[in-house]
Amino acid sequence: MKLADPRLGAQVLEASDDFFAPKERMLNPEPAVFIPGKYDDNGKWMDGWETRRKRATGYDWCIVKLARPGVIKGLDLDTSHFPPAASVEAARVVDGAPNQSTVWTEIVPSTTLQGNSHHYHEVSDANAYTHLRVNIYPDGGIARLRLWDTLAS
Repeated sequence: MKLADPRLGAQVLEASDDFFAPKERMLNPEPAVFIPGKYDDNGKWMDGWETRRKRATGYDWCIVKLARPGVIKGLDLDTSHFPPAASVEAARVVDGAPNQSTVWTEIVPSTTLQGNSHHYHEVSDANAYTHLRVNIYPDGGIARLRLWDTLAS
């Protein structure tokens, strides 16, 4: 589970929106917590990545740079306190960060998620990736993203 660990270098590069809760919280190694009565400048404090409600078509997304290239065997989309639908795409970027020409491969198709649950998904793709793009439909949040992996050279 080290590919998405910020203590080893994984980092969230950008997101379409993180108004209610910063995208970086999605990679925290500790379990997500709910603290009744805790608020910040944007409303109820949430432990994870949370976006505003969509008022237009589309969806929100977040790009994660993995700690190192690796073959992803499975992942957990932890929706503690959040109930979206989500999909996950992966890319191998040799130099720099993903851009408009990056080719993304879907490794978890769009699936409806229940709130306050762990959603485990096996990944059968044998390619080594460096980045993930987590998509949530149409908005909402992910408390934690965890990966099971094999490190690549």
